[in-house]
Amino acid sequence: MTETQHIETPNRDEAKLLYFQGWRVKQIAKRLNEKATTVHSWKRRDGWDSTPEVQRVEFSITARICQLVSKTEKTEADLKEIDTLTRAMERTARVRNYEGDGKESTLNPKLKDRNKNKKKKRGKNYLDEDQVQALVEAFEDSLFDYQRKWYEAGEKHRIRNILKSRQIGATWYFAREALIDALTTGRNQVFLSASKAQAQVFKLYILEFVREITGVELKGDPCVLFNGATLYFLGTNARTAQSYHGNVYMDEYFWIPRFKEFRKVASGMAMHKKWRQTYISTPSALSHEAYPFWSGSHFNRGRPKAAHIKLDVSHKKLRDGRLCEDSQWRQLVTVEDAIAGGCNLFDIEQLRIEYSEDEYNNLLMCKFIDDTQSIFTLNTMLSCMVDSLVHWTDFKPLAPRPFAERSVWIGYDPSRTRDDAAIVVVAPPIVEGGKFRIIEKITVNNIPFDKQADIIEKLTNKYNVEHIGVDVTGIGYGVFDLVKAFFPRAKKIHYNPEVKTRLVLKAQTIINNGRMEYDASHKDIAGAFMSIRKTLTPSGNGVTYEAVRTEEAGHGDLAWATMHALDNEPLQGSSKKTKSFMEIF
Repeated sequence: MTETQHIETPNRDEAKLLYFQGWRVKQIAKRLNEKATTVHSWKRRDGWDSTPEVQRVEFSITARICQLVSKTEKTEADLKEIDTLTRAMERTARVRNYEGDGKESTLNPKLKDRNKNKKKKRGKNYLDEDQVQALVEAFEDSLFDYQRKWYEAGEKHRIRNILKSRQIGATWYFAREALIDALTTGRNQVFLSASKAQAQVFKLYILEFVREITGVELKGDPCVLFNGATLYFLGTNARTAQSYHGNVYMDEYFWIPRFKEFRKVASGMAMHKKWRQTYISTPSALSHEAYPFWSGSHFNRGRPKAAHIKLDVSHKKLRDGRLCEDSQWRQLVTVEDAIAGGCNLFDIEQLRIEYSEDEYNNLLMCKFIDDTQSIFTLNTMLSCMVDSLVHWTDFKPLAPRPFAERSVWIGYDPSRTRDDAAIVVVAPPIVEGGKFRIIEKITVNNIPFDKQADIIEKLTNKYNVEHIGVDVTGIGYGVFDLVKAFFPRAKKIHYNPEVKTRLVLKAQTIINNGRMEYDASHKDIAGAFMSIRKTLTPSGNGVTYEAVRTEEAGHGDLAWATMHALDNEPLQGSSKKTKSFMEIF
């Protein structure tokens, strides 16, 4: 028998294939109905044991390809497997060639150009083609149905205007969308918010996404990508940023003071037809100057009456999104819409328990607040908003002692049946009649009162605390006793109509005289104050103040906590001359 005669023996090739798969000679002989001596002869004469690993793989792949190709009717799975095996053969061929020449470029042809591209790959914020593709695929795979609808609208329409529930992943989504657009088109992206801190949320989402998928750490602010696209993260300083241009994302625009001025600058950045504008927000109050922009009446300004439009911006009309008569694509997305669109982050029944009907409607169902009955109106609270990263140069939030040795006042409002407990840190003015600043706020839910006291104690180690005001109603008394142990000067505040009136009038005097500041990203502070209403006492013979919800359920926790801190200044505290620390130095 010659060396070529084995070709005419089908069992000989099958025996080799089985041997390479780990079968023993006796097992092979029994399987093929051959003598064991015959199989041993094939093994010795064909050098099965000396066959290199890569050739064994090639032999197995070739056998399988031949088996598939010989089928007269091939399924889609067969064709896919043939394609996969063919590419595997190409890779094994490179490995075999590498064993001969030892060149890494034989294994990976892309390495032939590595010297030419070395400088580019080492450049700042560089992502190669495979990394970009990985980001695109991860982005597309992560979308809920309603987010996919946002993406499709962005591909077709110049202006998107989205009113949405809280916590449905809008900022998270648009951060990723903008990054993908910058990577694939080279277009600039401009993120606008009422404060630099709020705009930085977009940046954090982008950095986290790129790090998670590619391991690359993007640097810079603004962040310039390898293809020249620039990501700008702007707060209120955007009003002077006339030279910026790109796709504009304006976040929480219903909570931005002086919206008309802000939008004029924003729209100027995206004036060219290649740029798009995206406006995203939860609702605030009907009195906000952005409401005409949402309702469409903004379009009618300066136009003849015959050209006026009247939009239906109801949930029924905008639930699925539509291109409106003013060329804006609008959508209204409630938490229930988000759940129907695949979002599995909520327990809707639990949310109904945790929030009152008014609060549920505002926070989650996109209903606007009517603040005409509020003691503290939206416009009043917006006037207190500042960009803390720009204006509070003496406050370092990430430092061990953020406010150094400057004194602070703390207010605590306990949790009741369903609401949160709130702790607020207020920086008092350094001159008579100066401004108060809310530099930190903490809300906690469903934790024991001793743990709440622990949080306050940690704040006394973090700040130079001069005053702690504690509402001792209900669970508050237990917290007060624990706070008194480590801060003997703690002041207990026991609610009655007279005390509430004193607290509200004091806060009203401070705020109306322009003596209050807090970061513009803390819109929950505004919402808490806006919930305070004037009402009759239970006897009906007097006036008191309470939040929209009943006293048993509580509400407006951040507002009451702030008022407990402000209570350290006498009611007749001077407001003749309003100064902030910026005016002193």
